[in-house]
Order: sequence, then C-alpha cells, then structure tokens
Amino acid sequence: MSSSPPTLPDAELLAHGELTVRGRVREASNAVLYCSVAHEGREAACVYKPVAGEQPLWDFPDGTLAQREVAAFEISEATGWGLVPPTVLRDGPYGEGMVQLWIEADPGARLLALTEDDEPGEGWKAVGPAQIAEDRTALLVHADTPELRRLAVLDAVINNGDRKGGHLLPAPGGHLYGIDHGVTFHVDDKLRTLLWGWAGEELPAEAAEVLDRLDGALAPGAPLAARLAELLTGAEVAAVRARVAALRATGRHPEPSGQWPAIPWPPV
Repeated sequence: MSSSPPTLPDAELLAHGELTVRGRVREASNAVLYCSVAHEGREAACVYKPVAGEQPLWDFPDGTLAQREVAAFEISEATGWGLVPPTVLRDGPYGEGMVQLWIEADPGARLLALTEDDEPGEGWKAVGPAQIAEDRTALLVHADTPELRRLAVLDAVINNGDRKGGHLLPAPGGHLYGIDHGVTFHVDDKLRTLLWGWAGEELPAEAAEVLDRLDGALAPGAPLAARLAELLTGAEVAAVRARVAALRATGRHPEPSGQWPAIPWPPV
C-alpha cells in the first residue's frame, strides 16, 4: 500500500457542484444516496447523506451525524494521512447533509480474514475468536500494515464507535480510506473497532509525531479547533483534546475498556 494519499478532486467540487441523485445505497441504516456532482466542467461520483434521513440514536443528539463525518475528515486532514475521503457539509436535494467523494474499493485487497490456527500468521494481527458454526470458532485477524495502524490511531482520536470491516476501503493503487464516521466524537469512551491488533503496543514514531501536531492544532483559537467548534459541542472538542493528550502520555495504542462490547455488530 502507498504511504501518501493520491490526488483527488478538491472540496470545491463537492461543496459547490450540482448534485444529481443516481441511486440509493440500500444496505445502509441511514439514508445514503449515490450521486454525481458537477462544477465548471468537472464531475465526480459522491455520497450524499441528508440530515433528514438520519435514524435517531439513543446516545447521540439527533441530526448531528453529518457534522461528525465532516469533523472526522478535518481531523484526518490535520494528520496528513488522508485517511478520510474529501467530505463537506452542504445543502442538497433533500436538505443539508454530508457529501463525500465516492471511493471504488479494490475487490482483490485482503484486510480481514478468519483462520483456524491458534495464532495469526506473518503479516496479520489477532482481533479475537469468532463463531463460524454452532460448534466451531475461528480467529479473526486483520492485516498488519502501516495504513491500518494509522487508521487505528485516527479512530482512537475521534472515538469511533463503529469501525466495521465494510468501512475499510482499500483503493486501487493501494491507498486506504475509512468511511462512515457518524458515530464519533462522543464525550464518553465509545471506541468499538475491528482494529484491536495493536492494543497496548507502543505507538510508532510517526503516530507520536502526528499526535504532537494535533495537540498544537487543537489549542483554543487554532484553525482546526475553530473549525471543530463549528461542527461539535464545546465538550466534544475538549474531549478530543483530552484523548490526544492521553495517547501522548501513554505512548501506546488504547485497549478495550471491558465495560461494553469492543467490536461493533455486525463486524462487517
């Protein structure tokens, strides 16, 4: 996989282009519309999630998921890793919503697997046992790559409560993207993910450097902090600062708290 994000259409196209609905992603729990967006001779495919189509959640304020998706993109951009496709908040055919560049995943990429061995093989990290039949279990593993590890760090920062396998998009050419970041930025620890393979391990040097930069970028009055304040509550922005500070202090990937299921359901 590549270490730097490819060149993509800029946010201006997503923010100012004309949205045309082409279809709906049926398997999504919220309204997810597949669209084209065109502006000044340029065109791209994108996803449009109108706020009006969000299903209420018991632990998140209603009508806030689109803003959280955009906030996740802003944090991703601040890391320099480019892990979240370009994402904007704008008006559309069904009102205000999140618009995100559509990424075609490479169907040949393997990031998750099941093995009946007791230990993961070379190049893989163990997540935990998974029941594959009434009387059989297998070991769920994920790939041990720098890109996935970066995403695990990003998820810890944004407090991602729903990192499923279907939210991992390895693009042709090797770059990895993560999508579906509506269940993020809660003030309480909600981290649920398939990427527990590095739990408790020392953070790599590049992650420590990124966290140092984020700490400065999140200082009150800094541009990133000001942008997040437009999308999240003051308490949620403060919680982001606290999570970055905690990661810098421990220097390690977080571990499951044991207070709730650590893996989202369904996992894929």
